[in-house]
Amino acid sequence: MKEYGHLLRDDPQWAERARAFSAKCRDIAEILCELAPVAPRNPLPMRIAYHDACHLRHAQGVYQQPRDLLAGIPGLEVAEIAESSLCCGSAGVYNLLQPEPAQQLGDRKVGHLLAANADAVVSANPGCLLQLMSGLRRRGEKTLPAMHMVELLDASIRNVPAETLLRDR
Repeated sequence: MKEYGHLLRDDPQWAERARAFSAKCRDIAEILCELAPVAPRNPLPMRIAYHDACHLRHAQGVYQQPRDLLAGIPGLEVAEIAESSLCCGSAGVYNLLQPEPAQQLGDRKVGHLLAANADAVVSANPGCLLQLMSGLRRRGEKTLPAMHMVELLDASIRNVPAETLLRDR
């Protein structure tokens, strides 16, 4: 959606509307990074593996903002995953249309997740989280708790203990 303005730039009927629409499309991480925190962040002493969603990292250029938000949580250690720019295989409906290559990508990502020795996996895309959890199950590995980045921020603001957050997943 952020690219509609560019994609329709030569269309006399849609160019201006598409440009205006694209200018309004923003990820929650972009918005939250522009605002000063109002609620205090409480400690979450845990190690998480952060997975970049392709739609954010590659299509929208949202890379640093989620990391900045997570860095504002005291006690939280963010482990970078090897080959972090590699797709997990979810890619919208790619995992439905191309299940074999999607599974190969997911399995490769899961190997990197496990190598990070994290307590949980965090992403800004529910589809990615489902793909990664599926890969863990295929491997017969203990499923890591999975959560959206905003859920983690919320838990910190509400002072949810890390043990509770990890146990209730």
